[in-house]
Amino acid sequence: MRLSTVILPIHRWHEQGREVWQRAEALGFHAAYTYDHLSWRTFRDRTWFGAVPTLTAAAAVTDTVRLGTLVTSPNFRHPVTLAKDLMTLDDVSGGRVVLGIGAGGTGFDATVLGQEPWTARERADRFGEFVALLDRLLTQGAVTERGTYYAAEEARNIPGCVQQPRLPFAVAATGPRGLALAARYGQAWVTTGDPALFEAGTPTQSRAAIRRQIERLGEACAAVGRDPEELERILLTGFTPDRNTPLESVDAFVDFAGQHAELGITEIVLHHPIPDSDFAVDPKVFERIATEGLAQLAG
Repeated sequence: MRLSTVILPIHRWHEQGREVWQRAEALGFHAAYTYDHLSWRTFRDRTWFGAVPTLTAAAAVTDTVRLGTLVTSPNFRHPVTLAKDLMTLDDVSGGRVVLGIGAGGTGFDATVLGQEPWTARERADRFGEFVALLDRLLTQGAVTERGTYYAAEEARNIPGCVQQPRLPFAVAATGPRGLALAARYGQAWVTTGDPALFEAGTPTQSRAAIRRQIERLGEACAAVGRDPEELERILLTGFTPDRNTPLESVDAFVDFAGQHAELGITEIVLHHPIPDSDFAVDPKVFERIATEGLAQLAG
């Protein structure tokens, strides 16, 4: 089991941002991620910075912690420009970047460029084309392609990623088309559980849903002749019925992590504490979980 954190891009770099990311490394987290949105939910009218510049700054002041997005989507990204940014970020970080990527939703990012919100089918169509083109852009020196939604004309990404053949993709998916993309292109798979259970479900129902998701991921891997054990299975916490339960105490975390490890989850991601928000947990407990949780789980 690996333990990671997600740091929302809300901190002014020279006031608190640098220290937050460096502290995440010092606490021993496997990875420190950030959300790739232009605004998000209750933070819409609060400070919110860009994901790629934030990760680039974090890369410059850390040495070992992996860095990434949870998650990037086609809502306001284009594969050609994103590939260039990712290649550069992988170089700056010395090969520590992982791209969390998903189909996107219907929130603020879905209309910020002036477009009508895409249907679920169109999001899935775009996501499939997006991931396939991004894979080519990050593994080939020059790419020309014209798809239904995205095109590239002699797009160059030289010298390529530090991580070869490219930086890893962590594909967020629960439906059959997304799981097929994870099986084909992913080095990891991301879930937040079953959204339908968030308000009225139970922890037991949530674990059963995650078990079914992992089974379907295995079926998607079998369909392309891939061993599902090749993929890390990441749970982003905070969106299951037990919400902040794993951050109530070290014991609560160990119980939560152990139950999900039994399902096949290999990495758990905890939100870094944010006062006056849904992620307002005790920073001291958070740090104890970071430093003691996995050891206690292993014991």
